[in-house]
Amino acid sequence: MDLNIVWFILITVLFIGFFILEGFDYGVGMLLPVIGKNDTERRVVINTIGPVWDGNEVWVLTAGGAIFAAFPHWYATLFSGFYLALFLMLVALIVRAVAFEYRSKHDNPTWRMWWDRAIFFGSVVPALLWGVALGNMLRGVPIDADMHYVGTFFDLLNPYALIGGATSLSMFLLHGAIFINLKTSGVIQERSLAMTRRIGPITTVVVAVFIVATYTMTDAFSRLGVNPGGVPIAALGALFGAAYFVHIGRLGWAFVMTCLNIGLAVITIFMALFPRVMVSSLNPEWSLTIYNASSSEKTLTVMTVVAVIFIPLVLIYQGWSYWVFRQRLSVDSELTY
Repeated sequence: MDLNIVWFILITVLFIGFFILEGFDYGVGMLLPVIGKNDTERRVVINTIGPVWDGNEVWVLTAGGAIFAAFPHWYATLFSGFYLALFLMLVALIVRAVAFEYRSKHDNPTWRMWWDRAIFFGSVVPALLWGVALGNMLRGVPIDADMHYVGTFFDLLNPYALIGGATSLSMFLLHGAIFINLKTSGVIQERSLAMTRRIGPITTVVVAVFIVATYTMTDAFSRLGVNPGGVPIAALGALFGAAYFVHIGRLGWAFVMTCLNIGLAVITIFMALFPRVMVSSLNPEWSLTIYNASSSEKTLTVMTVVAVIFIPLVLIYQGWSYWVFRQRLSVDSELTY
């Protein structure tokens, strides 16, 4: 068994779980000032993710830990090269987490208004920057023969990466709007449905632009081949499936479709990268791969044993928490945030 490939697949799975779960988290945060027209309604919107948002973030922590342990050179190059961008993301996530905990500590409307703005800010920034990061990983960044990032922060803000950021931002907005519809009733549910129907066409156009940009600005299509298989086609089909189910009012199935779209899109990106993990724009031979960036075979073996034991436990616990908090919320619900 090639453990390098196994861990590349496991990290892909962790990012799939993160983007699906944290994706609607970010969407809910971005839609907070739009769908919630007063304090009570905003509290209902926040409560849709109140019991689960912090658990959703564990996925990216686990993914980061897996990269650090399995592919330390990838971790070092990624976090040193993308340092400022990741620092901004970290600040936004800290502000967002504090806002969830502190907004209801005081009844002052101004106090709550500023924390609501913090939730919005803390959701927009990572939703945008994750797309920028994936875009740069796929397009390539200046990495030298010693696996050092030799570019600047502004090299990361290239047109393709920004299109990637717009794609993740719009996709998470759509994902979050559908989630709010599934978790609420009454006027908030009606507003979220209206917002879903507005966001959907915009997201479709942005995704189409991203596909064209990927074809013209990266080597993804050439690496996937003329016949890329069912994964990228299914990803696009899932997006159109979401549009269809929104049109007929079946939002539960629409949410399944956006989950599939996000998951299959992540798989497509990692398929286009494989066996690379970061592409060098200076020289393809200087790209980081799952072999030249990996830990020792012994380390990967120990990590595999640990993953086999604990990942199922994490999945069971998180699934149970979603089941416990499955009820719809309304303005008459007991509010805590």
